Amino acid sequence: MAGITPQTAFSSVNTRQGGEKALWLHNTHTGESLKTVYWAGGDYSRDALGEIDFILRDHRSGETKPIAPRLLDLVYELNRVLGVGAPIHIISGYRSPATNAVLAARSGGVARHSLHVVGQAIDLRVPGRELKDVHRAALALRGGGVGYYHRSDFVHVDIGRVRSW
Repeated sequence: MAGITPQTAFSSVNTRQGGEKALWLHNTHTGESLKTVYWAGGDYSRDALGEIDFILRDHRSGETKPIAPRLLDLVYELNRVLGVGAPIHIISGYRSPATNAVLAARSGGVARHSLHVVGQAIDLRVPGRELKDVHRAALALRGGGVGYYHRSDFVHVDIGRVRSW
């Protein structure tokens, strides 16, 4: 991870023209897993994006929302940098406004105007990697916001402005 720079890591995701990008996701609340190629031949797969939207749905309400492809690229790049051959564990993907309001009322750690509500944030953990290493790698990518939740055992990544907490 020492050789990662924002210019060589995250920017390469958006400019690469060949190959494929795949994600292997496991929703910790529903127990569902998905392994799919979501980008190939220079374009995103509409079918794969739909499958990803479903697995990242609000598990409380069942509502889905399109997940920003740029966020998927960030998660893809994070996984690539960490070199993990196991599914990424998703704690939270999309959250409906109602779910987010309930969670924000219960906890000071949930933003009232969360990027989860617009499909631009994911809370995750990466099996086989220490949480602090996932956090460091996400920070190095400089793809957006990065939150470190040691007690809850996850890292938040989003495609908002670059910031950390």
